[in-house]
Amino acid sequence: MKISGKTFVVTGAGNGIGRAVTLQLLAAGASVAGIDLNDAGLQKTAELADAGSRFTAHVVNITDRDAVEALPAQVTASHGPADGVINVAGVIQKFVKVADLPYAEIEKVMNVNFWGTMNMVKAFLPVLTSRPEAALVNVASMGAYAPVPGQAVYGASKAAVKVLTEALYAELLDTSVAVTVIFPGAIGTDIAANSGVALSDGSQDAPAYKTTPPSVAAATIVDAMVKGKYRATIGSDASAMDKLSRLSPRRATTLIAKQMGALLN
Repeated sequence: MKISGKTFVVTGAGNGIGRAVTLQLLAAGASVAGIDLNDAGLQKTAELADAGSRFTAHVVNITDRDAVEALPAQVTASHGPADGVINVAGVIQKFVKVADLPYAEIEKVMNVNFWGTMNMVKAFLPVLTSRPEAALVNVASMGAYAPVPGQAVYGASKAAVKVLTEALYAELLDTSVAVTVIFPGAIGTDIAANSGVALSDGSQDAPAYKTTPPSVAAATIVDAMVKGKYRATIGSDASAMDKLSRLSPRRATTLIAKQMGALLN
């Protein structure tokens, strides 16, 4: 899929991977409708992009179905019909076991990660399927196949995104829409702070983990979309665990538990 001259919708565009994807698409000549809850973050993205009217900021809570369903018309009015949707926005949970995780926290994670993605998919599918060439990219997580202790609900929400995206690929095989699922490992973003999670609680002695820069993650996502890939992993951690989890699921789960257990409160 060519990028220049196309219109893309990116959730989570106010920071981290979403911002990096937005900047790379704009640099390649696309127009982008950036979606985020954080108005200040979106304005910073606009400042960094310096792309004029090719970037529009939309302060929207993706769990608000009515607000999301109004987006296609807003995007069309600003840029023309969307040629691609990249769902990046997501939150993690507090690093605690399921037994200690409040229902409110469980619902928040599922609402943002799964229902937010579902809302965007349902709202934009009619537009995407009407385009001569289109792309739908959903960002899942390494946690979708390599469960992390203290992130059970986050992993479950991303596993739901994984299966949803794979099913959408199957459903849209005979259409103009290319569907891609992305599995990032540890990325150097502010997702913890943006999720209201204080990693310092109970993790002062936790080991430092190598992270992939958001710009590198974004480059992988954009490349996967351009090439119409079915799936892509980001980072050596995600790649290694992808292989191990298929060869020996129990061993992969045990290994992650031993490595990440220190993050538990």
